[in-house]
Amino acid sequence: MYLNGKAKKQHTYDAIVIGSGISGGWAAKELCEAGLKTLVLERGRAVKHLEDYPTAMLNPWDFPHHGKIPLDTKEANPIAKRCYAFDEATEHFFVKDKEHPYVQEKPFDWIRGYQVGGKSLIWARQTQRWSDYEFEAPARDGFAVDWPIRYKDIAPWYSKVERFVGISGNKDGIQSLPDGEFLPPWELNCLEKHIQKRIKENYTNRHVIIGRCAHLTKPQPIHLQQGRGQCQARHLCYRGCPYGGYFSSNSSTLPWAAKTGNLTLRPHSVVHSIIYDEHKNRAKGVRVVDTVSKETMEFYAKIIFVNGAALNTNLILLNSTSNRFPEGLGNDNGLLGKYIAFHNYRGAGGARFEGFDNQYYLGRRPTSAFMPSFRNVQKQETDFLRGYMVAFTASRAGWQRDMNMPEFGAAYKDKVTHPGEWGVFIMMQGETVPKLENHVRLSKDLKDDWGVPQLITSVDYDQNDLKMLEDFKTQASEMLDKAGCKDIHTYDSRQSPGLDIHEMGGVRMGKDPASSLLNNWNQLHQCKNVFVTDGACMTSVGNQNPSLTFMALTTRAASHAVSEMKKKNL
Repeated sequence: MYLNGKAKKQHTYDAIVIGSGISGGWAAKELCEAGLKTLVLERGRAVKHLEDYPTAMLNPWDFPHHGKIPLDTKEANPIAKRCYAFDEATEHFFVKDKEHPYVQEKPFDWIRGYQVGGKSLIWARQTQRWSDYEFEAPARDGFAVDWPIRYKDIAPWYSKVERFVGISGNKDGIQSLPDGEFLPPWELNCLEKHIQKRIKENYTNRHVIIGRCAHLTKPQPIHLQQGRGQCQARHLCYRGCPYGGYFSSNSSTLPWAAKTGNLTLRPHSVVHSIIYDEHKNRAKGVRVVDTVSKETMEFYAKIIFVNGAALNTNLILLNSTSNRFPEGLGNDNGLLGKYIAFHNYRGAGGARFEGFDNQYYLGRRPTSAFMPSFRNVQKQETDFLRGYMVAFTASRAGWQRDMNMPEFGAAYKDKVTHPGEWGVFIMMQGETVPKLENHVRLSKDLKDDWGVPQLITSVDYDQNDLKMLEDFKTQASEMLDKAGCKDIHTYDSRQSPGLDIHEMGGVRMGKDPASSLLNNWNQLHQCKNVFVTDGACMTSVGNQNPSLTFMALTTRAASHAVSEMKKKNL
């Protein structure tokens, strides 16, 4: 595509951000606040806060299938249907299987949300800081490569993000799970407090806490300035929150960026590739395909932030070829797309509990009880590397409400209107170790509707993951037993990688350009004006929910980019 001087000027910005999700929204906010004219490219449709949450206030009986996914939709979406948040009230925020095909060399459930705000509209909102136990793990335990940063480097940025986002939680004083800037916490219910007490009595290194989550329990002035309000404990979050009670790009960072007058947001824009200037040895812009007109166009900027979510970011960089980078932008060492990792969610279980029959709880709390990792923290103590968080929830959601109950009519109605026996659901969130063979690459034959090569996913579990799973099952059963639970059972969900929706890696950070793609500021070693700050940048994955770390890394990198631009280094 040729542009004359005037047209090219109209397509030129100070910065381009690819993707409008959790990290892309933060990049837009920080760059716009710094005075940079910033273009945000989103491949999906426009979604405006308040205006475009069509199911947010509907009752179950307002849906044709009472919220359930009909059979024809399930059959058409064997991947998307496996996501816990995909139902009749939320399906419009999910990419359907036919809309963006990919090749599964090994089973991988790629859950995507293509719209302004991305998956920030449908995330689980759990937010925990990393500690040096995570940042030092690769060097200490001998896998992946050493992180080029430590906790002290990111701690101030965690604080900045937490204050703006609004994170509820307790100051728990746990060395391996640093405290943050918290709003008042949600409360454990009576059975969860009982389990907390019994675990404290029986273990010295296991701490049960209330989950830290991006919900406004007590909005502060900064949140009110964003136009957000208090969380209503409806737990209908995946429909989009009209109260702004939970954090999303749509309710927070993007409107904040727009207020500066420096934001241009362009939906329906599939990024084909990043354009490399062979003469200046830097990226000069982005090639885009309009999803409506199928027109190809180019946009130009001094700096580019790639925040397309981990796998799409890998796809874009792999497809950004040139004479200088025939295997993908910045890919001199051949490691682009390699060392993909994720979180191991395969272990889960449950039990029932006899007691507390006269107690219940209020509302639908948007978080659960959590237990920070207690395996291999201070030293290696098992036959597997790294560890796992444990999450559990106690409820009276109707363990006796069974369609096979002998009662019917009035007796049935009377029984189901009374809370059932207490039950506990428990699950793991385990760290997987990045491996060279876990990778993504581009198909040489298949392209999508926009002329972009389809992505091939080749990611699987290994023996380390299976040993960790078995350890969780053993420990979960033991802890529930010590808490006095009955009918304890655990199981392996056997779900494919990807369904955790925590995919990371492929464009990892590191100290050495020979073994990593990004430096300590998230810049491509070989193309310093391109920054990657979404999940693709992660060198290892820890066991914590990752979104808070993505946001903190993005804020830190954006500040550095602005500083370097002022020094004329970019």
